[in-house]
Amino acid sequence: MLRFQISIAVVITACLLAGCASRGPVAEVPASFSTPALDPSYRDPVLERALTLTGTPYRYGGMTPDGMDCSGFVRYVFQESADFRFPHNTAMIAKLTKPISRSELKKGDFVFFNTYKPYSHMGIYIGNNEFVHAPSSRNNGKVRVDSLDSRYFAERFLDARTAFQ
Repeated sequence: MLRFQISIAVVITACLLAGCASRGPVAEVPASFSTPALDPSYRDPVLERALTLTGTPYRYGGMTPDGMDCSGFVRYVFQESADFRFPHNTAMIAKLTKPISRSELKKGDFVFFNTYKPYSHMGIYIGNNEFVHAPSSRNNGKVRVDSLDSRYFAERFLDARTAFQ
């Protein structure tokens, strides 16, 4: 009986410890995509292009001005303004980019959120604790600017990353 109780205690402890472990992006990145190290001179063009898309409707899987999801938005903006093609997948973009602290965020960097799972949403930082993103149609789905300090995003903020040198 004591052996059984010890076994149960070990299993419960292992489960509790596993629950505390954080997981990074788990998506596999195709070999055709490289880790970016973009020149910082692209920050302004990225920001300008991203902001011209405000009001663009959300479309799951979309990556054109006719409609886009969050990773399609990022892919389109960087392709148009920096001639760099990211994968159309938030977790893959996270895996390709360099983690930075929130205090290191500069315009053009990425912010990632856990809206229903880790790395399920992202946006482009524009400064002053604001970011531009393509929220889903459940969340008034048009490309728009939001605050990292808003309750919704503050509670779901996961990390910050950069594609710049």
